[in-house]
Amino acid sequence: MNKHITDLDLDSEKLTHFNLQRRQLLQALVALGLSSPLASDLIQAASQDLIQKKIPSSGELLPVIGMGTSRTFDALYDDDLLNKLQLVMQSFFDKQGSLIDSSPMYNSSEEVTGLLLEKMQNNNKLFSATKVWTYGKQSGIEQMEESRALWGVKHFDLMQIHNLRDWKIHYSTLQTMKKEGKIRYIGVTTSHGRSHGELEEILKNNYFDFLQLSYNISNRDAEQRLLPIAQDKGIAVIANRPFQRGDLFQQVRGKKLPDWTTALGISSWGQYFLKFVVSHPAITCTIPATTKFKHMLDNMGAQFGDLPDPAQRREMIKYLA
Repeated sequence: MNKHITDLDLDSEKLTHFNLQRRQLLQALVALGLSSPLASDLIQAASQDLIQKKIPSSGELLPVIGMGTSRTFDALYDDDLLNKLQLVMQSFFDKQGSLIDSSPMYNSSEEVTGLLLEKMQNNNKLFSATKVWTYGKQSGIEQMEESRALWGVKHFDLMQIHNLRDWKIHYSTLQTMKKEGKIRYIGVTTSHGRSHGELEEILKNNYFDFLQLSYNISNRDAEQRLLPIAQDKGIAVIANRPFQRGDLFQQVRGKKLPDWTTALGISSWGQYFLKFVVSHPAITCTIPATTKFKHMLDNMGAQFGDLPDPAQRREMIKYLA
């Protein structure tokens, strides 16, 4: 019954027609006496296809909701938090999650990630992504090997140069590692909106499979230059800070979700914010981070249902203005 947006070449007219069909079905169910949430649940249950997007450089499909570990997974000596994170990670994989992103910068997060991966029952679809965050070639090589050992993986799927630190040196190393099969993809990251000008020049003159940056409904600076460059050069984009570190929830406190978002499978503000992010044609996936099981389940719900079309994205922005 349902066809998800996995092909970025779909035009806005087709998307509008498709979402109209969903709304008509939802209205018909409501007219039969079903509540709007229940009607939405029935539509969701009838269509549980995972929303995925292609990695441009390979065509590999990646689920649009990944998992971040910044701040949340720095829990090595906190047994109570470790138990909670085990539930969080298991629910991530149970809901068909794939990409987990970390960094040596996040204190014990990589070690915790490795400890928890050992306890997972169905992590065979793990897409492992971390970063190199140091100065010097040998130091970078040693740091990446330490990260690999901490995670307990044979190799990383994606290695990213964190916040451009010593990027020229690491870029050369990563190219060699990719040729040798030690990593599958090369990426570069930025956060807080910093270094966009420098990053723009780097992307124009060098080849990367992935770009990671900050992007959400209230911080759309990347739309100006970086996302168009990524689309033009065929670079996958990971969006961090999809909730602006929780600030977005404060912005909508006491506010009701627009009724029309139910037809998109949106049942929470978290899903509203996540679906906005991944509906941008340049964004491949986003990496919300949480320590709470219920929040993880809610986050993963955003990779089912439908994505807003361009007109709906404009309405989502306008509604929060």
